[in-house]
Amino acid sequence: MASLLRAAVTWGRFPWRGYCSRGTQGKLSRDFVETLKAIVGSPHVSTAASVLEQHGHDESMHRCQPPDVVVWPQNVEQVSQLAALCYGQNVPIIPFGTGTGLEGGVCAVQGGVCINLTHMDRILELNPEDFSVVVEPGVTRKALNTYVRDSGLWFPVDPGADASLCGMAATGASGTTTVRYGTMRDNVLNLEVVLPGGRLLHTAGQSRHFRKSAAGYNLTGLFVGSEGTLGLITAATLRLHPVPEATVAATCAFPSVQAAVDSTIHILQAAVPVARIEFLDDVMMDACNRYSNLNCSVAPTLFLEFHGSEQALAEQLQRTEEIAQYNGASHFSWAKEAEQRSQLWAARHNAWYAILALRPGCKGYATDVCVPISRLPEILVQTEEDLKASGLTGAIVGHVGDGNFHCLLLVDPEDADEIHRIKVFTHQLGRRALALRGTCTGEHGIGLGKRQLLQEEVGTVGMETMWQLKATLDPRGLMNPGKML
Repeated sequence: MASLLRAAVTWGRFPWRGYCSRGTQGKLSRDFVETLKAIVGSPHVSTAASVLEQHGHDESMHRCQPPDVVVWPQNVEQVSQLAALCYGQNVPIIPFGTGTGLEGGVCAVQGGVCINLTHMDRILELNPEDFSVVVEPGVTRKALNTYVRDSGLWFPVDPGADASLCGMAATGASGTTTVRYGTMRDNVLNLEVVLPGGRLLHTAGQSRHFRKSAAGYNLTGLFVGSEGTLGLITAATLRLHPVPEATVAATCAFPSVQAAVDSTIHILQAAVPVARIEFLDDVMMDACNRYSNLNCSVAPTLFLEFHGSEQALAEQLQRTEEIAQYNGASHFSWAKEAEQRSQLWAARHNAWYAILALRPGCKGYATDVCVPISRLPEILVQTEEDLKASGLTGAIVGHVGDGNFHCLLLVDPEDADEIHRIKVFTHQLGRRALALRGTCTGEHGIGLGKRQLLQEEVGTVGMETMWQLKATLDPRGLMNPGKML
């Protein structure tokens, strides 16, 4: 059964070879490119080498694999026509947003057409009374929050990068606010998706934006986190939240990783409704101090934020400080002014660049896992020991309130031994998370790098079921091929 399913999907792994849409040098034919121009207009099609290279990689260490052509559709009708054309000619399709992914999700491993959706950047509908908004794929998180600011609402899912919202849906993104507001899976109400052959699907029904439903299969959930392998998301209906009355941030340093993570667990067990709770190890804190001009202790540290009324915040702050001090915290500092809070969270979001600054000229590699909260101290302490033993330069940072953390590593791309040690370390980390009943990725996704770990995580029947879904929606295997499965 499994072999038949794989055959059904993978017979088209190189479907374009020998077809009329491609020339003798493995490039798309001139006629095909002219047809693309007829659909979207000549200014919105490029085969320039620099443009192709730009679209052949993301923020990950995976090598650049450029597409044959990049197109910028202006509306969903054009996306539908492009999908129908590519599918009819057996040409791979690679969706592209802001290129901020971390697992090689935009690499064109078989060439083909990269569909850059950033020109579709309208906010289509705002429903303040229903706490919902409809956005096109070019709308970014910051752009949306600027647009809805005067309505008293905001979209809280915050992965750090100013990613496109539909790209965030496609990768199942989350971030610093997940512990309070959930992930993209919790905040996407409906999706408009162009299927591989060009048909248009509204996963919860056209124009619907209800909070819950018991009607049929959860098609919205199927496409959230599908990494562009099942279709192109051309609009997303998102859940908005009221802007909190008051906000306070804090930092506190601890004598050890164990003490910091124990505090996290105790805060959650005490039912303190923390909005953000981020862990940074001593290496990360030192890098952030240097890069973002902070003056924090170089020690395992928690960054926290609380949302609510003034009275509620006073109680939350008192309880949290008591818990932190019980676990040996020092240098407990509150940041109540917006400017102070912005400086702290800007430093946290710039952690990636802070690490890169430690070894100029090196590349960064980021990996993440997520485990049950109760196993977090065990895996974090062991990971810190493994990182030191590996001889690699790197740091640990994470959204510990939901059991998710990242290892940010530096590598010399010319050093084969260092690259090998990174691969060994990251696979060991992924398997340790699986052994603790966790997942090999909390938010980065599978992409190119974690396909083997996915098989170990979901098992044979899980993989066969995914292959069945893929074969049904994309029988030629042309949607973002080589990713996830």
